[in-house]
Amino acid sequence: MLLKRLQITRHTPSSTRFIVAFGATVLVVLVLVIGLLNWSGREVDRFAYERDRSTVSLLLRQTIARIGFAQRSSMVWDASAHELRRRPVNTAWFDPNLNVWFHDLAAIDEAYVLSPDDDIIYARRGRHRLVPAAYTPVAAAADPLVQRLRSILRTRISSPGGLPRMSPTHADYALLHGRPAIVSVKPIGSNIRMAAPTPGRDAIHVAVVYLDRGYLSRLGGHYGLDDVTYSRQPSALASAASVALIGRQGQTIGYFVWKPFAPGSRLIAAIGPILLLGMVVLTCVMYSLASRLARRTVDLEQSRLQAQHQATHDALTGLANRAMFEQRLDEALLRSRRSGAITALLYLDLDRFKQVNDTLGHPAGDALIRQVARRLVDEVRDYDVVARLGGDEFAIIISEPSGYSAIERICARIVAEIERPFDLSGSQAYIGASIGVSFAPQDGVDRIELTRKADIALYKAKMNGRSRFVLFTADLDEDVRSREANYRDLRQALDDPDRQFAVHYQPIFVAATGEMTGVEALLRWEHPELGLVTPGGFISAAEESGLIEVLGEWVLRRVLRDARAWPSLRVAVNVSPVQLRSRAFVDTVRSALDESGIAPGQLELELTETALMSASDEVGQALRDLRGLGIACALDDFGTGYSSLSHIRDFAVDRIKIDRSFVQAVDTVQGAALVEAIVSLASANGLRLTAEGVETEEQYAFLRRVGCEEVQGFLLGRPMPMRDVARILE
Repeated sequence: MLLKRLQITRHTPSSTRFIVAFGATVLVVLVLVIGLLNWSGREVDRFAYERDRSTVSLLLRQTIARIGFAQRSSMVWDASAHELRRRPVNTAWFDPNLNVWFHDLAAIDEAYVLSPDDDIIYARRGRHRLVPAAYTPVAAAADPLVQRLRSILRTRISSPGGLPRMSPTHADYALLHGRPAIVSVKPIGSNIRMAAPTPGRDAIHVAVVYLDRGYLSRLGGHYGLDDVTYSRQPSALASAASVALIGRQGQTIGYFVWKPFAPGSRLIAAIGPILLLGMVVLTCVMYSLASRLARRTVDLEQSRLQAQHQATHDALTGLANRAMFEQRLDEALLRSRRSGAITALLYLDLDRFKQVNDTLGHPAGDALIRQVARRLVDEVRDYDVVARLGGDEFAIIISEPSGYSAIERICARIVAEIERPFDLSGSQAYIGASIGVSFAPQDGVDRIELTRKADIALYKAKMNGRSRFVLFTADLDEDVRSREANYRDLRQALDDPDRQFAVHYQPIFVAATGEMTGVEALLRWEHPELGLVTPGGFISAAEESGLIEVLGEWVLRRVLRDARAWPSLRVAVNVSPVQLRSRAFVDTVRSALDESGIAPGQLELELTETALMSASDEVGQALRDLRGLGIACALDDFGTGYSSLSHIRDFAVDRIKIDRSFVQAVDTVQGAALVEAIVSLASANGLRLTAEGVETEEQYAFLRRVGCEEVQGFLLGRPMPMRDVARILE
């Protein structure tokens, strides 16, 4: 069937071109595979050859080190030194004590002992003692080593402390009786004093190890080297490997030659036929697959285009994704650099989108995102880029607008469009949009810099109340840098808060009698460069940077420590919403009370309506736990937040504090009526009441007349250090 198919396709031009191209491809692949296999085999053989050479060189070095170690084990020995000092020398002592050790255990073939005058005291080959004349063939190789050793011994000094240094060893390759050998010399000394009484007058031990026959047999058997032999000349065979024996003076003693193990060549010989057969089978299979792939080229191209679209577009909305947005922004900025044309970048974030997800579910949230995308596209030109960066974040690139006012109009239209209700499966959802805008080249022509400034403007829009747009200006960048500097200074100050932070106390008085009944703790920061910084300048920074819990705990412990001096006064401490939402806050308050030893009833925690609104369940549980400890809770700045009456009903507070803005307005009919209503409200709900910001006698008289319980303000007492509170009490 395959042959018939080949015969049919041979007559079609397209099939002929395909067969030619396919055959050329197979041939090239085959050549490449064979070439790669041959190269790989050669490289493997080279690595094996280098490994064998390294192994032989290492074994030679280890052999020299082993001889020196064996000599040190027996030659640095009190008994050896004692026997050499005897006259005449008892050479018979060396046979049982050194002969067996050097021959049987250390595998040293010949050993000689030279007197301080280089006379032969003892000579041995194997287990047999030799006459002194047997040393003559060895002397030519050993004497230079002996003389060099004696020269070193004559100049050797003791180490610090008087201890002798370790005796040296000298070794070299030599050709003895036509056989390669290692000759090693070492002084004979005592463990206690290795040096001779006269420097350089040591007895010398000469060891000889032959590197042929048995040594080469062990070398090949242990390390897999085939046919290891010794040769005076390097092998003329290209397939042979060798290592030269080079003496200390640079002379070549000979060569160790062996037949290298060639794993690469053996592997090629083993798998070559199999590989060739596999290539034939693979060629047939590839031809069949290639024929099918050729018919599906159109499908693959369509799939490629679809994948490319998915890689550059958001799956939910079909808008450009972040990758495509960055590419298009780079292109627009390149045009701005070249021509100076304006490019506007709009960063857009949806307001109250999380509430839609939480109340209607994520499918409704996805539908809302799609509707927002359509409205954004409708508000810009066809060639402007609208991108979804992720979640509820969008970006718009407007190239070459007619002017800055045109961008403002577009932003205003977008804000108005997003504020219109969205129909989500029969339910209407209301959200908003905050927009930050930066311009190129005015604000820069670098993508990272331009997006950073648009993000700063977006942050400012959110801080200003959301559902609005803000154009980037230089002062916004300065605000960011100032805020970062403030964060940094605040962290440094909290490393040692007692140095820069101080707590001042504003007295609180009974309105009717003028008796001092409590104090409100107010934090002050003595900045080393900026001077005195009020809480309004750094509390928000502490909350944003996450440092408010550390700072708040320090204030609480400091106030409770100071309050031990005023057991008759109530101390009020302001609490941040971030602290109230912390699960550890109640435990922190309990620990601070235990540490200070004051009664819980002496402490009053002040919180704002904003704190109550931020997380009602968490705050409600925290207030219940705090009241369970016996701590009073006050609602600060009453009337300036939202849903004040519901907060009084839902959260058990002990006191409300009238905001200073209401106290300042008591000289008007409306202001006086409002304050009087708050007093009546507190009385009806059984709440204690304190008025803040009393600065004139008229305000004080009015508050006494309407029945306000307590007052505080500059008229009665400004914030003061702890010592001044003690003087007032006295």
